Amino acid sequence: MSDRRRGILEAATRVIARRGVRGLRMGELAAEAGVSTALIYYHFTDRAGILRETLEYISERADHYTAEDEAAPARTPPGDRDPRTELEQVLLLELQDTTEVRENSTAWGELRASAVFEPDLREDLARNTHSWVHDVAELLAHADPFGTATAHAAAAERLTALVEGLSVRWLSGSLPVEQARRLLHGAIEAELGNGRPGAVRGPGGGGFDGS
Repeated sequence: MSDRRRGILEAATRVIARRGVRGLRMGELAAEAGVSTALIYYHFTDRAGILRETLEYISERADHYTAEDEAAPARTPPGDRDPRTELEQVLLLELQDTTEVRENSTAWGELRASAVFEPDLREDLARNTHSWVHDVAELLAHADPFGTATAHAAAAERLTALVEGLSVRWLSGSLPVEQARRLLHGAIEAELGNGRPGAVRGPGGGGFDGS
């Protein structure tokens, strides 16, 4: 991605976080990005194209900041990391009190809210959400190799939905970020059955104990 294109998407994320999707105006976006409106249309064709690619950018940026905890410089390389630790890190780092995470999470919430009324945006959001859930389900499968694919998929849906809900409460001031992280950690523990093999809960909420 070119620096110019990335700069426009960063600006779009900021504007959506501040104004919402309906408040996204090309003039304000151009001013925020320091470019002309013509250049925005050159790169993204139309408003729908900007929203679609901003969704992709938000997802990619989240992949980046959940892949490495910069506050802990001596991290184990991802390939050598304990699967349970990797799962916890990927989810808990969605709840960081940093400008980048605040912008990302707020913009994601605004896009999700607008998708209720915009079918095109709904399809793009569903695709990005499915990718996120799939990635978390794979991490669950590594952390709980005795569980079933169905159970891992259901647990991933629950955990990602919880991340979104906790983010809204934290960002809106209803819940301290530390408490949000504790609640999420507890939910991960519950899904993994405190380390019992095959304990990830199935779609109905019951545990799989491997027997």
